[in-house]
Amino acid sequence: MKKTIGIIGGMGPLATSDLFRKIVEVTDAKSDQEHVRVCIDNNTEIPDRTAAILSGGRDPVPEMAKSAVRLEGMGADVLIMPCNTAHYFYDRITPFVDIPFLNMIEETAKEARRKGIKRAGLLATDGTCRSGVYKTVFDAMGIGMCMPSPNRQKAVMDVIYKGVKAGNLSIDLTGFYEAIEELFADGAQTLVLGCTELPVAFDLFRVNRPNIDPTLVLAKAAVRFVGAGVRGE
Repeated sequence: MKKTIGIIGGMGPLATSDLFRKIVEVTDAKSDQEHVRVCIDNNTEIPDRTAAILSGGRDPVPEMAKSAVRLEGMGADVLIMPCNTAHYFYDRITPFVDIPFLNMIEETAKEARRKGIKRAGLLATDGTCRSGVYKTVFDAMGIGMCMPSPNRQKAVMDVIYKGVKAGNLSIDLTGFYEAIEELFADGAQTLVLGCTELPVAFDLFRVNRPNIDPTLVLAKAAVRFVGAGVRGE
């Protein structure tokens, strides 16, 4: 019997559907039956992760743990979570389940190392940037990391919250592009799209700059984990 992937979703819904789509697209399958089984809990009751980290907002762990347990009960053999900021709480979720839980941050760092990256520029939420979840893992692998200045970071947050999450395709991208160029000027060899709304934004707004998409990295890692082939490998 084929193994099953469980997605702790809802953070946000578009990022969840983006991960599912990428799982389907990267799986080396020639029929419906050759694809992997995927269970998704699109739990939109999970409180905002950045607010919880930075300003004492509601703790998201109880709802994330409910999703994890629910997915294990549905038959998931491995869990994945398409929210970078939520990985700040990763170690508090794993005790609730008895199945493996792939860590998107670690998988992304492995991919950067595989590509020979020595310095990366992080585009992410304030919560992800300030929590240090990426920098800690990248530092441990000997990869430097730079982040936008405070003014440029505000433009990144606007694209995430006022653009993708709000479904606003007419948002002004001037500051966002300035943030990107600032990172390359600071020595970044590639961008890490460290918020799952950002690969969606890069597609929607046709941003063409070197990047690593953690959602895609996670999709491939999950497909490999359950024993299916990845296209092109």
